[in-house]
Amino acid sequence: MFPGFLIEIIVVLVIVGLILWVIQQIPMDATIARIIRVVVIVCVAVWLLCLLLGFMPGGFGYHAGPYR
Repeated sequence: MFPGFLIEIIVVLVIVGLILWVIQQIPMDATIARIIRVVVIVCVAVWLLCLLLGFMPGGFGYHAGPYR
């Protein structure tokens, strides 16, 4: 059985994937769409690193560090 934070990470990644798909479907300039995709991917990567490395003291109640 998966711990709660793994399910939460999977749900967030699926939602972000759907957001990226919707952005792809909206007719707009390719440069703007690319910038939006890069910003979304960088934000998710930073969020995931902070969550997994425990840099978010109040982040979702999960800490990978020694503080619980």
